[in-house]
Amino acid sequence: MRRRIEGRLVIATHNPGKLWELRQLLEPHGVDAVSAGELGVVEPEETETTFAGNALLKARASMQATGLPAFADDSGLCVDALSGAPGVYSARWGGENRDFAAAIRRVERELGERGATPPFTAHFICALAIVWPDGHVEEFEGRVDGVLVFPPRGEKGFGYDPIFLPDGLERTFGEMMSAEKHALPGDGSRALSHRARAFQALARACLS
Repeated sequence: MRRRIEGRLVIATHNPGKLWELRQLLEPHGVDAVSAGELGVVEPEETETTFAGNALLKARASMQATGLPAFADDSGLCVDALSGAPGVYSARWGGENRDFAAAIRRVERELGERGATPPFTAHFICALAIVWPDGHVEEFEGRVDGVLVFPPRGEKGFGYDPIFLPDGLERTFGEMMSAEKHALPGDGSRALSHRARAFQALARACLS
C-alpha cells in the first residue's frame, strides 16, 4: 500500500542544482524539505549498477544518519551510440569536480572515436526512492527521449542539459527555464523532464 509523505523529509543530495529542482517540485505540496548537506550527512559512494539501486542507496544512507524519511534521486544520460554510457556514471564523467563542460566534451569525443553519426539518440532517466525509518520504501522512475546536439546550446539547467534536445521540440533543456522544463501538468498530460515525470508519478502515489 502506498504511503503519504508527511512532516520533514531529507533530500539526499549535495548537488545544489538538483537540490533546487527537487525543492521546487516539493514546495507546492507543503513538504518541509532539508538537504543531506545541510544536516552534515556524508554522501555515500554510489556503488550500484542501476539508477534505482543508487537512488535507494542514497536515500537509505540519509535515513539511517538522520532518523528521518529520506528522498533521493539518481539520474543520468544514456547515449545509444555509446552503449548506454555515461549512464550511472554521468556525474563521474565530469571528474572529481563534477565539471559537466568537461563531461560534455568527453561525450562528443567518444562519439567521434566510435565513428558515430547524427542523429545521436539518447535518453535521460531519473529514479526516485523514498525510505522511511521503519524500512518502508517507495520507488518511481521517469524517462525522456531525445537527441544530442553539438555545440551545446543554452546556459540554463545543469549537467548535460545544453546538449539534450527532447523529441518533438526545438530547444535543448539548456535553453529552457526550469518552470517550463519541470512543469507538472494538472490535466493528466505528461511532464516534460525525466525528473518531473518521475516526480509526477510520486505525487500521484504519495502526495495526492
